[in-house]
Amino acid sequence: MSEISELPEDLRERAEFVYSKLGFTPNVMLAMGHRPEEARAFFAYHDALMEREEGLSKAEREMIVVATSSANECPYCIVAHGAILRIRSGDPLIADQIAANWRTAPVSDRQRAMLRFAVKLARTPEAVEEADYEPLYEQGFNDDHVWEIGAITAFFAMSNRLAHLGHMAPNPEFYLLGRLPRK
Repeated sequence: MSEISELPEDLRERAEFVYSKLGFTPNVMLAMGHRPEEARAFFAYHDALMEREEGLSKAEREMIVVATSSANECPYCIVAHGAILRIRSGDPLIADQIAANWRTAPVSDRQRAMLRFAVKLARTPEAVEEADYEPLYEQGFNDDHVWEIGAITAFFAMSNRLAHLGHMAPNPEFYLLGRLPRK
């Protein structure tokens, strides 16, 4: 894992910006730092998927990350994106409920259809059939939404594997984010 001071200027500036917002630097930023070209592409695609204004809500995107990361047994992404989900949803319990069992979590029927599709794509992509798309369309998703669900699932499948490969541990600070009011 790199130190912030060892990162190229653009990645160091990004890490410092995140630090100014959170009060800590997420371990993924340091872990990816040893391969700057890949880190730039990784963070650019992350932002394109997770920060866009149209499509799924930002909380729904994080639900996908938490559910699929749980299915892939990725502690880093469950904890880090669980914190983001708690913040984006305003619900201090939802991330734990989705990580423990998305099938019984208190989400809407629409979100449950989204999570069912995402988890199936994450765990058994070869088994995804045309029939798996129908519940999404029945819940009002369109082709662009389905692509978004799939792209987030695919990106975080890669992210989960990189976190496993790099033995990334969640920052301790992530565990409390979104659970208690900010000071």
